[in-house]
Amino acid sequence: MSQASDRTSTRRDFLKTSGQATAASALAAAVVPHVHAAEDNTIRVALVGCGGRGTGAAANALSVENGPIKLVAMADVFADRLAASFANLQKAYADRMEVPEDRRFVGFDAYRRALDCLQPGDVALFATPPAFRWVHFSYALQKNLNVFMEKPVTVDGPTSRRMLALADQSEAAGQKVGVGLMWRHCHARQELVRRIKDGQIGDVVSMRCYRLHGPIGSFDAPPKPEGITDVMYQIQRFHSFLWASGGCYSDFNIHNIDELCWLKGDWPVAAHALGGRHYRAGSVDQNFDNYSVEYVFPDGTNLFMFGRCINGCENRFSAYIRGSKGLGTIESMRGGAGICALYSGQKEAEAQLLWRSPEVPNPYQLEWDELIAAIRENRPYNEARRGVIASLVTSMGRMAAHTGQAISYEQMLACDHEFAPDVDKLTPDGPPPLKPNADGTYPVPLPGLVKAREY
Repeated sequence: MSQASDRTSTRRDFLKTSGQATAASALAAAVVPHVHAAEDNTIRVALVGCGGRGTGAAANALSVENGPIKLVAMADVFADRLAASFANLQKAYADRMEVPEDRRFVGFDAYRRALDCLQPGDVALFATPPAFRWVHFSYALQKNLNVFMEKPVTVDGPTSRRMLALADQSEAAGQKVGVGLMWRHCHARQELVRRIKDGQIGDVVSMRCYRLHGPIGSFDAPPKPEGITDVMYQIQRFHSFLWASGGCYSDFNIHNIDELCWLKGDWPVAAHALGGRHYRAGSVDQNFDNYSVEYVFPDGTNLFMFGRCINGCENRFSAYIRGSKGLGTIESMRGGAGICALYSGQKEAEAQLLWRSPEVPNPYQLEWDELIAAIRENRPYNEARRGVIASLVTSMGRMAAHTGQAISYEQMLACDHEFAPDVDKLTPDGPPPLKPNADGTYPVPLPGLVKAREY
């Protein structure tokens, strides 16, 4: 881990000298209370972003059993999405919900109104498209709130620099921050990491991971229909647009990349990549539907990431760690939380099985259990910096594929292409971060032709 720590210090120095780390400087004096302000010891939660992931995260928050916790405010830019989320949560958690109609906020300023319903030490839950993360995180820090934010937390170089500065301020303030990279909380993966670090399969030689399945979420987008503005359409179909989500590569693949970097105990310094689009003439999204990325670590070890969203092809959601004396595997589609195993040879042969993980608790729930416990016990708990670096490393592979160039960590961090520089000023009817072409399509990456930016 020493190499990773050393490079993190270098990146902090870069931020201090780049002149672009001032976004959160006014927050330096903020200190999050170590004891919750509510006299009844209730932790209050505000949900910002009421889609499926936000609703699921709110359910996990309300399922924590170590003390009173309540959902007291909700916010989204789509009224129907908020209404559906409220109805679903109300069915299962009515006794832990106090969200009257006047605390269900709709609009681009809804996050402020929802967070204004909280007291210092409460929890802001952010599950909007990641383009808005730095805006919401800044306000939570101003309000002395703890935070849970879904991954990824950045989508480009400028927002990564901004969020790293906020992470520094957050740590200094004692803010408790969880980031939705839940596999770090998976007991099976924790045991796998421990066993590999103990040398049970020898030295790690290479790693590879796969996320292969058909289109999911808003991976692709038909032409914008009448009756909705470009801004609202792009947010509605956020997986389709790089400014909103980092596209399918960042949103879908960050888990696989992060868990193997965790296992390696370091972050890659460069990426090389291939990718392309196939027979999707009717979709106006910006995604490639297949990506093959080689990440390179400081010691020369490689991590190969393979992603694909095409119907009718082989499905696979797994990772493999080649050691000098054996093999480690992670099957993410099996057993809920996934099944991990170690083998004495290079094949997944039962005769060579060294260890296989038993059934383990749901890591989506564990990450909330651990965050709330840290708040109640006033223990240091801040995943913000790590979440930013994982997001940046993921973007590094995506940019390598979209430009056709080798991209280093420092290049990605220093890249000046901010996809949505005025995201904090968006209005439903205003100019969109991504302007459509005359035919209603949107700019797509052109590897080898557009080399210094992704589109």
